[in-house]
Amino acid sequence: MKNRLFLLIAAAAVSVPVIAQSSELRVGYTNDALTLDPHNHRNRTTQTIIRNMYDGLVTRDPNMKVVPQLAEYLKVINPTTYEVKLQVGAKFHDGSPITAEDVKFTFERLTKDGVVSGKTSPRKSLVGPVVGVDVIDSRTAQIKLKTPWPQFPAFLTLHEIVSKKFTEAQGNDGLGTKVMGSGPFKLAAWRKGDSVIMERFDDYYGGSPALKPHAKACSERVIFKIIPENASRVAALLSGDVDLINDLPAHSVNQVKANPNTDVVSANGTRSYFIAMNAETGPFKDKRVRQAVSHALDKQLIIDRIMGGNGEQIDGLLSPDAFGKNTNLPRLGYDPAKAKSLLAAAGHSDGIDVVLDVKGSLKEIAEAIASLLTKSGIRTKVQVGEVGQLRKKWRTKGKPKTGDMWITSWGNGTLDPVGIFVPTHRTNDRGNSAGYANAEFDAILDAAGTETDSAKRAAMYSKAEAIAANDAPYVYLWVTKDLYGVSKRLSGFRPSSDGRINLHDACVK
Repeated sequence: MKNRLFLLIAAAAVSVPVIAQSSELRVGYTNDALTLDPHNHRNRTTQTIIRNMYDGLVTRDPNMKVVPQLAEYLKVINPTTYEVKLQVGAKFHDGSPITAEDVKFTFERLTKDGVVSGKTSPRKSLVGPVVGVDVIDSRTAQIKLKTPWPQFPAFLTLHEIVSKKFTEAQGNDGLGTKVMGSGPFKLAAWRKGDSVIMERFDDYYGGSPALKPHAKACSERVIFKIIPENASRVAALLSGDVDLINDLPAHSVNQVKANPNTDVVSANGTRSYFIAMNAETGPFKDKRVRQAVSHALDKQLIIDRIMGGNGEQIDGLLSPDAFGKNTNLPRLGYDPAKAKSLLAAAGHSDGIDVVLDVKGSLKEIAEAIASLLTKSGIRTKVQVGEVGQLRKKWRTKGKPKTGDMWITSWGNGTLDPVGIFVPTHRTNDRGNSAGYANAEFDAILDAAGTETDSAKRAAMYSKAEAIAANDAPYVYLWVTKDLYGVSKRLSGFRPSSDGRINLHDACVK
């Protein structure tokens, strides 16, 4: 196979040093876990909590490179077979070794219908065409795919290995509240709605050798304190009640930086924000009107004035860090005169009246957008709606869209285009809010989904992004930065673009 993909990440034997420092680390966190079952959710905040107690076969380093974790290596045998060998010494919290049978059992839970508390795992689609696992020996397994799926290693970072013995003893429902993981921390208590308390697993195998130190956790105890309200979370950080908070509001950045005991750290996010325009009916069926919206917006002004500079403009859907990103897309820059000219050419010399749907947390941004659009003749009224209602209005397959415009977003934690392009742009797919349809574009996505030559695959996605940007079904806005407030006593924490809070090496002085 030309340019055959070969992912082989070998883990050299590394001794596990003794960590002399011990501490309690407290995290002010936005949301409680929905469950502690790694295979019974599709929620990033839930996975962040779970991932500190469960490890996966692979993970990502801070630069978003896929690296081994429980695996000693992951390699391609052929386009539909991946082999994984487990690290020596990797074990669950009860001291039992992790085996290839646990890997097989994990993928059966992820892929078989009705086996997770009587349901199919919500994460099934995140393993793609996996059809089974062959156990080669106690530490070696081969994962079988129905068809080539070159993005498999990237999606493998989203899954944790569970204990077959523990799950069968506790039952699927038991796994929702009890933990038998292999991560750096074990569950001490889950006080629903209040906190998740973890204790260090002192017999931890060390985690990924690519993430130094390859050792047990620095902190003896970790507490995820659930604080949904932004002001309360910031206040807890400033007072020293917590050492780290997620989702720091942009308007609180200067306040946190001004405090002598706290600071701000950030990472480029993987969530793209965009305005969906209803291409099925109304004025936005005309591409010129859609382009007029882009020219009527001063995106950088909004980023600077309202978002505190915490965003990066995008001219296509993909994050600047995504695989296959087209770096030569033309920019539909701020040009009110051009916007008015395009409207007139489309038969709207007197302008148009439209409604902009938005969820409550983005209301301020929506109002700024509406003000700019109105100045260019796109008279815009902001309408705040509940997220579930907006999704039904804009993303119900088989039903026509009833709105004009919607500010929305899509996360892409794998940074692989298939995770964001297919749902939001492929004809009639689940997240295609604009009603976009382009047969050439769809054909490229289909071909790229199975192309094993990485250079060819990247070129395909680059071409697809150019086609979509030219068709302009969305106004591509920005990729936001993930902001964290941290105590200056905290060391060893580095934010990750996939939104996880990895506390393996973090501790408080």
